[in-house]
Amino acid sequence: MSQQKKTGVLLINLGTPDAPTPAALRRYLAEFLWDKRVVDLPRPLWWLILHGIILRTRPARSAAAYQSVWSEEGAPLLVISKQQQRRLQAALGDGYHVALGMRYGNPSIASAMDGLRKAEVDELLVLPLYPQNSCSTTGSSFDAVADALKQHRFVPSLRFIADYHDHPLYIKALADAVRTAWQQRTQPEKLMISFHGTPRRFRDEGDLYFEHCSTTANLLAEELGLSDEQWLMTFQSRFGREEWLKPYTDEVLKSLPDKGIKSVDVICPGFSADCLETLEEIAVENRNHFIHAGGGQFHYIAALNADAAHIELIAELVTVS
Repeated sequence: MSQQKKTGVLLINLGTPDAPTPAALRRYLAEFLWDKRVVDLPRPLWWLILHGIILRTRPARSAAAYQSVWSEEGAPLLVISKQQQRRLQAALGDGYHVALGMRYGNPSIASAMDGLRKAEVDELLVLPLYPQNSCSTTGSSFDAVADALKQHRFVPSLRFIADYHDHPLYIKALADAVRTAWQQRTQPEKLMISFHGTPRRFRDEGDLYFEHCSTTANLLAEELGLSDEQWLMTFQSRFGREEWLKPYTDEVLKSLPDKGIKSVDVICPGFSADCLETLEEIAVENRNHFIHAGGGQFHYIAALNADAAHIELIAELVTVS
């Protein structure tokens, strides 16, 4: 009797430093910001900027921000990602081997691929947990998987899920998260749907990330039955001096009180797990922008994290794709 085939599932997320310290942030940022998919400036010029300026100043500031969200278990993104891995494994059963790899930092994609090789999986399904496809996230994840496979003698059958920005279970899970929040408090005047930004130039060069974000936002608003006046889409976390996708989350929040908008909820559908960009940048920093500009009620609606509906979605992506 032939042995039952086993499918390896590689979950990928962005990553996190090993500790909330300047030294750990320096190592993490050096790896992250050297990726050509993230910053594509000519290497000699970018090396001078990165090592001469950014890695001398930014690690200390970033470490302070990470310290504000770090728990005894570690960085929120890694803690939640491990929960997702365990719960997906339980949902899929013995026919699957679920591994977790971070694009930057630990556990690395290479180490996760080594684990899958030792588990002798017959086929590999790669799922970057980025609902909207971008060259800087999904594309970079594919690069790392390909680099890891170069070290393996046996290359299993490979499936790569490029995005799930319009999957019905994804949209429903987001909508249910909003509905649950609004059952606990009064619905705000505006729902802000904030995505991580990318340089505007990427879109001009063919990246479909903006279109995917727009589709997600419109489907979510439609599922919730919101009018055009009740929601808006923005982009956060820009870096550097060039123009990024607009409108910018922080600038919009600063402007809303002058337009008579005093209550806002923010959801970030591009983040499959809460992390620094949601727990500190949105829930603290951008909340302060809104309140200091004259706003009243501000709430952040948590990411889907390891909730049952999210695990159901991920399992559906794995088994039906």
